[in-house]
Amino acid sequence: MKVVAGSASVSLGEKVANALNVEFLRPHVEHFPDGEIYVRIDGQVDEDVVLIQTTYPNEKIIELFLLLDALREMGAQKIVTVIPYFGYSRQDKIFKEGEAISARAMVRHIALESDYFIGMDLHSEEVLKWFDIPTMHLHATKPIAEWLKSKGVDMVISPDKGGYKRAQYVAREMDVEFDYLEKTRLSGTEVVIKPKNLDADDKIVGIVDDIISTGGTIARAAEQLREQGASRIYAVCTHGLFIGRALENMKKVNDFAATDTIESMHSKITVAGVLAEALKKIFYP
Repeated sequence: MKVVAGSASVSLGEKVANALNVEFLRPHVEHFPDGEIYVRIDGQVDEDVVLIQTTYPNEKIIELFLLLDALREMGAQKIVTVIPYFGYSRQDKIFKEGEAISARAMVRHIALESDYFIGMDLHSEEVLKWFDIPTMHLHATKPIAEWLKSKGVDMVISPDKGGYKRAQYVAREMDVEFDYLEKTRLSGTEVVIKPKNLDADDKIVGIVDDIISTGGTIARAAEQLREQGASRIYAVCTHGLFIGRALENMKKVNDFAATDTIESMHSKITVAGVLAEALKKIFYP
């Protein structure tokens, strides 16, 4: 087995290869003046391959498809495609007539040259139903819990009810309390946001979300938790986009982190161990 990583996931790919004690290949990637991408994988690839590539931003999607094509051309046997952050996964249904189901379109193209798919904290597991190849859905629960433990967090909060299960899983890893924030309308103009069941007073709170984009949700949650007496607040996510005013918004918390599903200076947590353990189950059952 060899591990190949696209330009969006080089550091993560190296860590996974090291954890598995297998060869790591970094493709040569160039951009032509007109914006088109050129890829080349140097070396021999005629065995099972793990290809790791986040599909964000847009150009990384094209790079993924070119790498898959190159691996097939080189004679790769089994290709396990690992997409740490699955771009375009958030539209998994039609809201208005004439729309594309972008998640399904991505799946169809990925499955063309893949034998197995691994995703990490997908926006919705509904994405998996469109694959006609075996799939595995992984979660960053353990490494996120470890980071929050290092900060002394004693309460885990989801910023909304939709992420309640995620907060629950992280909290159970840490053996601490968990809850989610609920909006209560007091009048036509006044809304209170607070934990549904628990008291945040004097607590060290960890806000856990799947994606931090502009950071607005985290900032609002942090403000409310401060008002309710939280002593310190940390924010963590699996996928850190950090676009727009995100860094300004993140000043509302004491510290924040993301995993390396999207590699950046804020990737303080690695999911390499989670991926390596999953790959062992596939290749060394």
